[in-house]
This record gives sequence, structure tokens and C-alpha cells, in this order.
Amino acid sequence: MNATAPRSRNRPRLIAAALIVGATAMLALSFASVPLYRAFCAATGFGGTPKTDAAGPTARGERVLTVRFDANVARDLPWRFEPEVAKISLRTGETKTIYYKVANLSDHETSGQAAYNVTPGQAGAFFVKVACFCFEEKRLGPREAEEWPVVFYLDPALEREEGMRGVREITLSYSFFATKDAAPSKTSETAIARPKG
Repeated sequence: MNATAPRSRNRPRLIAAALIVGATAMLALSFASVPLYRAFCAATGFGGTPKTDAAGPTARGERVLTVRFDANVARDLPWRFEPEVAKISLRTGETKTIYYKVANLSDHETSGQAAYNVTPGQAGAFFVKVACFCFEEKRLGPREAEEWPVVFYLDPALEREEGMRGVREITLSYSFFATKDAAPSKTSETAIARPKG
């Protein structure tokens, strides 16, 4: 009977320790879930999220598809935001750079961040961004205007995908949302404005 008494006294401590460890693990996972989900979507193209790849395509394909460009701005962000061209024809495996024109319509500095997706959803796995302004918060001074590049290609692997056989047109859509005031962001080498001149 004495042998079981210490076990029964330790049991509440073990249960309490297990609950604390479990709660801590769940809290850690809740903070990690958003970046992990973004990484998963970027790696797989899930939900129309374009993949990213700084290396670029390794081969050219045969199919030519139409790529349309869409631009939206939330009501609380006083920006004009539009693609330089509405659509292009693009061969799979061909890298292309297009520009989005953006202007701050207010008399004070504003900042925003873009959310993006590709439709149809199954095309997200084959729409690969090499460089994009959407990877960081962007700031514009009063009445400032810039042009921001998106460098991308369509993965030739889409030609072997059954679900992409009937797809002739892909749309890349951006929506800019206002961000809270924060320290100015650093401009990355892959998302610099087009030189003026």
C-alpha cells in the first residue's frame, strides 16, 4: 500500500505538467499558424496563392495562355492602383515583367500591403513569382506616384496537369489594404520602383 501512495500523490503533478506543456504547445502553434500557412500556400499554390522562385524557369513550354491583371484598393487607403496593361499572352516557361502604377491621392504619407491570388485556383500552383512588391509593406509620400514591378512565369508543368487543360486565361489579382503606422520599410532589391527618367 505504501508503494502506491507516492504514485497517487505524483499523479496530479504529472497531469498538471502535461496540461501546462499541452497549453504552451497550443499557444506556440497558434502564433506559428499564420506564417506556416503562408509558407504552405506559397510552396504549393494552395488557394490560388502563387509560388515564389528567385531562380526562374528551367525550360520553355509550348502552351500560350492569356494572363489578366486586376487591381483593387480598400476604401480606407487613398491610393490609385492599376496595372500598366490589362492582359498579355504568355508562353509557359517565359519570364515576364509587368508594372503596376500606384499613386497616393492624399496630402500625407500612407502605407499599404497587398494581398494577392490567382484564378482559377488550380492555376496558383503554376503561377510563379520571381519578384513582387507584394512581399512587404509599401509607403508613399504625399501625392507620390511610382511604378512597381512583378516578375513572373507560368510553370511548364501546367501542360501535364489534367485540371489545366481547359484553362486558357489566368488572372493575377492584387488588393491593397491600409497598414497601421510603423517604421518605414526597407526596399528590397526585388521590389524597387521603376526608375524615373
